[in-house]
Amino acid sequence: MMRKRRRAVDVRHEIVHEIHVLEMSLHHPNIVQLHEVYESPTEIYLVLELVEGGELQRVLDDEEALSEKETTHLLRQILVGVSFLHEHNIAHLDIKPQNLLLTKPFPEGQVKLCDFGISRLITQGIEVREIVGTPDYVAPEVLHYEPISLATDMWSIGVLTYVLLSGHSPFAGDTKQETFCNITRNEIDFPSDLFGNVSNSAIDFIQRLLIRNPRERMVVKECLSHPWLSGCTEPSPGIELTLTPDNGLKSKNGVSEESPSPHKEQLDNNSFHKSPAPEPRSSPGRNSVEHMVAQFEGLSMSNRLVFSEEIMVEERVGMVY
Repeated sequence: MMRKRRRAVDVRHEIVHEIHVLEMSLHHPNIVQLHEVYESPTEIYLVLELVEGGELQRVLDDEEALSEKETTHLLRQILVGVSFLHEHNIAHLDIKPQNLLLTKPFPEGQVKLCDFGISRLITQGIEVREIVGTPDYVAPEVLHYEPISLATDMWSIGVLTYVLLSGHSPFAGDTKQETFCNITRNEIDFPSDLFGNVSNSAIDFIQRLLIRNPRERMVVKECLSHPWLSGCTEPSPGIELTLTPDNGLKSKNGVSEESPSPHKEQLDNNSFHKSPAPEPRSSPGRNSVEHMVAQFEGLSMSNRLVFSEEIMVEERVGMVY
């Protein structure tokens, strides 16, 4: 059971948005399941399925880096979940190991996406510009206050792949400023001590996602048909690959079908949260990193969920992130 207590800023619309995404995703094998929603005058309770394997981040904490076979097995499932969201024009915007859950202890567990609090509906003709995400995984267009798109998730998947194979972030610096500078420069290394045993096909997969221009990045279908994913391992049991039209990381130097909803009796029947179109503004640019950091930290106070999360594990109801 996850309890969300509203503080200072009324973020009810954000919580309701997350509930709608979970309702839309009912019975999808790679998205965490929502069982019930309860509301008190001050709190909203989300009862989620028990996911016994915990966060993928815990696996990285223990293993540091995964093999290519393990990585492709996980990525294929992650991409199937992301494909479902993208088919419904939902960008997750915070794909990272902490938001990927395993149904059983690794390597047996099936992967499930969670935490849709900052996900956004991407509508043609309406630009979404927000500073959201997690520093190491955030795409350049977010930092430069350029339009967010489904391709923003694909950048994060590129970073995630790098992290899974090496145990290190491709952009992490000693400070947020340095991390953001590294992202905007987009100078990616594949040092031999981390990637000496990694195939060229895996590196090509990463490089085709970590591209500055969002339109040039691979989409989900291209990822799944990439030789590295399509040729390494068999599809995971029960997964259908049918498609339609501060984070615990170390830097490289070692420094730290839509279904009727059963949950709407007490909640407003809100639609997906759409961010209002802001006034045009200039991009921060590479020479104003302090301004970029201020934008990220300042806007995130209103755009991220402003509540405390208290995790309670009970015998019959599990938690989950």
